Amino acid sequence: MKSRTLVAVLLVLVSCLVGESLSPQKTKLPEPYRKWLDEEVVYIITPIEREVFLKLQTDRERDLFMEAFWKHRDPNPNTPENEFRTEHYRRINYANHFFGRSAPMPGWRTDRGRIYIILGEPNDVQRYEGKTGIHASEVWFYQDKAKFGLPPGFHLVFFQEGGQGDYKIYSPARDGPQALLTSYFGDPVDYRKAYESLREIEPGLADVSLSLIPGEWETGLGRPTLASDILINKVENLPRNQVEEKYAQKFLQYKDIIEVEYSANYLDNDSLIRVARDRSGLYFVHYAIELKRLSVDAYENKYYTTLKLNGTVTSFEGKQIYQFDKDFTVNMDEAQIKLANVQPFDLHDLFPLIPGTYKLSILVKNEVSKEFTTLEQTLVIPEESPTRQMTLPVLGYRTARVDSSKTRLKPFQFGPYQIYCQPNRVFTKKELLAVAFQILGLSPDERAKGVVQYTFLKEAQVAYQKSRPLADYPDWPNCLEEFSLAEFAPAHYKVRMAVLAQGKEIASQSEEFDVTPQAAIPRPWFYSKLMPEPGDPLYDHLIGTQLLNSGRAEEAKAHLEKAFQRKSDSPEIALSLAQAHMALAEYGKVEPVLVSFLKQTKSPKYEIFFLAGQAHQKLNEFAKAAEIYDRAVTHFGINTNLLNAIGECYLGLGRTKEALAAWEKSLEISPDQPQIRKTVQALKEKK
Repeated sequence: MKSRTLVAVLLVLVSCLVGESLSPQKTKLPEPYRKWLDEEVVYIITPIEREVFLKLQTDRERDLFMEAFWKHRDPNPNTPENEFRTEHYRRINYANHFFGRSAPMPGWRTDRGRIYIILGEPNDVQRYEGKTGIHASEVWFYQDKAKFGLPPGFHLVFFQEGGQGDYKIYSPARDGPQALLTSYFGDPVDYRKAYESLREIEPGLADVSLSLIPGEWETGLGRPTLASDILINKVENLPRNQVEEKYAQKFLQYKDIIEVEYSANYLDNDSLIRVARDRSGLYFVHYAIELKRLSVDAYENKYYTTLKLNGTVTSFEGKQIYQFDKDFTVNMDEAQIKLANVQPFDLHDLFPLIPGTYKLSILVKNEVSKEFTTLEQTLVIPEESPTRQMTLPVLGYRTARVDSSKTRLKPFQFGPYQIYCQPNRVFTKKELLAVAFQILGLSPDERAKGVVQYTFLKEAQVAYQKSRPLADYPDWPNCLEEFSLAEFAPAHYKVRMAVLAQGKEIASQSEEFDVTPQAAIPRPWFYSKLMPEPGDPLYDHLIGTQLLNSGRAEEAKAHLEKAFQRKSDSPEIALSLAQAHMALAEYGKVEPVLVSFLKQTKSPKYEIFFLAGQAHQKLNEFAKAAEIYDRAVTHFGINTNLLNAIGECYLGLGRTKEALAAWEKSLEISPDQPQIRKTVQALKEKK
C-alpha cells in the first residue's frame, strides 16, 4: 500500500507541474494570440518560450515571435514550406475531428488528441470495445522513435475509466489491470491476480496492462515499475526537449535593438574568448565566433554576403567603455562554396582593453539572410603590473611561428606563435594538441628555478603527466607546448597547467577538450581582422578613449595627446582629445585641437562643431559659440540640441527675442522638453 501510495503521489506531482505549465496565463492577450498560445501550441511550446511570449507588448512583436517559433522547428529551412508546422496543424485537425466526437471538449484537449498531436499516427491501433468484463480500451503501438530518446517500440493505452466519459491515458502503476476490468473483487494492490483475471478475458490487453514497454515487466516483482510512467512523461515533454530555447531569450533581449527583419532569425554559434598581453604591455581580447551556418547569395557563379559586427564593452556600473563596428565581406567562388558547405565558418578578431571587469556583447548580422547571432561574456583584464598569474590556455590543432616584431597583430597570435584553434576544442588522435598560454608576474628567481607541470585528467583520473622547466621557454611570457594524442583514447579530458616554485604551486589554469574516434574533423576557414603593428597611434587613441569613457580623463589625455602628436590629421583622435580637455575643464585647449577640422567643407563632423561651440560657451564667449553653431546649422540642418545651445548663447548676449525664437522652434520639433518650456514661459512673463 505504501508503495502504491508513493507512486500515486509522484504522479500527482508530475501532473500538477505539467498542468501548471500548460494552464492559461492571467496575462490578457488578444484572442488570436491567446488561442495560439493556449490551444494551438500548448503541447509543444517550452516554458521559456511561453514566458517570453507573455512578456511581448505589441502584436507586431508577437507575430515576429510566432514566425521565429515555427522557423526554429522547420526541418528544412531551405524549402518554402515549413513541414513541421504543416504536420502540426494537420494533427490538430485530425484530433478535433476524430477524438472530440464523444468527449465534452475539443479533440485537441483529450488524452488521445494530446498524444496524437505530439507523436503523430501510431504504427498500429488495437481496439477493445463492446466486450463483457472490460472497459472500452485502445492500445496504440509506436516504433522508430529511439532518436527521440524513447524505446525502440512501446505501447500507449487509453481506456474509459468506470465505463463512461472520454478515453484517458492508462498508467500501469497508477491504474493497474484492475482499472481495465468492469468488476474486480480481489485485493486492490494485487496486480498479479488482476492481470490473470484480465488475461482470461482479453490476453492482448493484459499483455500491456503491467508495462507499456515490451519485455520490461518482470513477473517476479509482483507490481509494475515506474518505467511506464517515466515513458509517458517523456512522451508528453518530447516536443519541449527537441528545441533550443536560446533563440527565444535572444528575441526578447534584442527585439528593441535590431531591425525587425532580423528579430525572428536568431542563429546559434559557438565562441571562444581569450585575453593575452602584447609585448607593448597592452592586453588584447581575442575572440572567435563560429556560426552554425553561413548563408550567402549568388550572382553569376559568385557567392557573397556581408556580416556586420557590433561590439560593446560596458562596466558593471553600466558605463559604455568601448564600442566598435566592423564589416566582414565574404566572397566565394564555386570551389570555395563547396568547401563552405562542409567546413565551419569562423570570425576571428581582437581589440585592446584597459584593466577592469566588464561585460562584452557582440552582435553579428548577416545582411543576406537577415539572421543574427550574439556573444555575451564577462571579461577580466588584469592590472598592467600583475601579481603571479597564468592566462587561460588556448588549445590549438595547429601552430605556426611568425616574426612578431614586423607583422600586424592577428587574432590568437601570442608572441611568435600563431595558434589555429576552434571553439569546440575537439581533436583527433592523429593531431598534435597545442597548449598556448602566458605566465605573468614571476620573479627572476622563480623563472630560473620554476617548472610547469601538465596533468591530463580523464574522469578525474590522471591519464598523463609531464613537467618542463620554465627556463626552457624562450619567448617569455608566451609558453607553447605540443602533445601527441596518439595514445589518448577517445574521451573527454581536462588539461591542467600548474607553475611550481620550490615544490609549491603559485599559479594554475585548466581547460577541457575531447578526443574523437573520428579519423578527421573538418577544420574551419577563417575571416580575420588584423590590427596595426604595435606602436601605431591607433592604440593610444583606443586606450585613451576607453580611459575617458571610464571617467579617468587625466590618464586618457596623456594617451590621446601622444596619438594626436603622431596623427594630427585624424578628426576622430582630435575629437577624443578635445573631449578629454572638456572633461578636465580645460576649455581654452579645445578649439586649438579642433580648429583645422572646423574649416573643412568636405565631410565635416557634427560632433566637432558642437564640442567647439560648447567650449566657447563654457568660456562665456557666446558670440563665438553662436557663430560656430550657425555654421553647424548650415552643414547639418537644425536639431533640438543646436537650437537649445543657440538659445543659450543669445540669452547670454542679452538677445532675448532671438533666444525665445530658437527655443520655440526647438519645442515645435520636440514638445516634450519641460525645462526649455519652463524657461520660455519665464522669459515671456518678464516682458
